[in-house]
Amino acid sequence: MGSFQGHALPGSFFLIVAQWWAVKYSLWYATRRKKSASAGRLATRTTQRCLEVIEGAAILSFSIIGMLAEQFAAGGPKLRLYDYTEHHWEQLNNWQHATMYLFFALSGATTLTVHTTEFAPLALDRLLLAIAFFAEGFLFLYHLYGRDMLDVHVHQLLLYAIFGGALISFMEVFHRGNILLELLRTTLCLLQGSWFWQIGFVLYPPSEVKWDLQDHSNKMFITVCYCWHLACALVTVAVLYCTVCCVIRTKLKRIPPMEMGLLKPREREGESEDEVL
Repeated sequence: MGSFQGHALPGSFFLIVAQWWAVKYSLWYATRRKKSASAGRLATRTTQRCLEVIEGAAILSFSIIGMLAEQFAAGGPKLRLYDYTEHHWEQLNNWQHATMYLFFALSGATTLTVHTTEFAPLALDRLLLAIAFFAEGFLFLYHLYGRDMLDVHVHQLLLYAIFGGALISFMEVFHRGNILLELLRTTLCLLQGSWFWQIGFVLYPPSEVKWDLQDHSNKMFITVCYCWHLACALVTVAVLYCTVCCVIRTKLKRIPPMEMGLLKPREREGESEDEVL
């Protein structure tokens, strides 16, 4: 994490997941609004479970890659926590980042368990996601000791998106399927991803132009820049939502209408289950 690439990796992770969420939740909402059988065929319960399994597997894979990168990339601790020769902890920054990835790996594994078995309650995946976001924010909160002023500020701004995502995910435990909560979580996740990239450009710029980490005017500009990132995240989620809705509407116009009364009982039952899920 102490490099540009180290911030680009989690940033890309959150950007990919956020865009996936935006498309997935928009698809589900658009098909739920259409009560026709054609809309039900576009997002059946089987399709929804497949998407959830793919998402859980992707989050688990990304998290494992992140943990391995923190431990075994150049300069990593290689699973050594304490140096008994020098009598000091071994690269605790890397251990903190690896722990952050660990909780998201648990979240991904829980999603796989919930949607491939019948043993876990449905809301457990949202609960573990909320815990993962909280653990990330908790680690970053105590990650800033002894750093430069601008370094501390850019990470403090990141905490708003992290703890906001934790709160929204926890609310979804009790209000699952609420499109506003889902899209808000998506927006905050997108903000996290773009801001990780911004932190990389501020602290480890690829060009020769360096930021003055003690300049208060830079702190003011970075605050404005954070608001721009939030605006871009909102616009991106809105564009993806509108695009998915337009695509669904176009597809439904091309599919011949089918009355619910002509459906087989099994198809009718499957569609009602989709709405609940």
